Amino acid sequence: MARIKGGMKAKRHHNRVLKLAKGYRGARSKQYRIAKQSVMRALATSYKGRKEKKRQFRRLWIARINAAARMNGISYSKFMYGLKLAGIELNRKVLSEMAINDAEGFAKLAEMAKSKVA
Repeated sequence: MARIKGGMKAKRHHNRVLKLAKGYRGARSKQYRIAKQSVMRALATSYKGRKEKKRQFRRLWIARINAAARMNGISYSKFMYGLKLAGIELNRKVLSEMAINDAEGFAKLAEMAKSKVA
């Protein structure tokens, strides 16, 4: 049986990595070894970035809710606890949107939370 070399598969694999490295500067987009390292780091960083984005949005929502709650005379933690006691299950994203776009509705929620906490 004849020996088959792996040149085609290696070429395909190298080209796949080099395609991902397209747009990188200098050897990072031309040489396989260096491109491979850059692509691995880029993929790892993008994975971390997708997780970090969720944390940053949650922080933003909490800051907005806190600001709106304090404008209505209650702290963020008491506001959230009051909503829990009242049985109102709205997530932070929705509450933050309400704080921006529906101030009257948010004020009513704040009043309900105040009455439950006090």
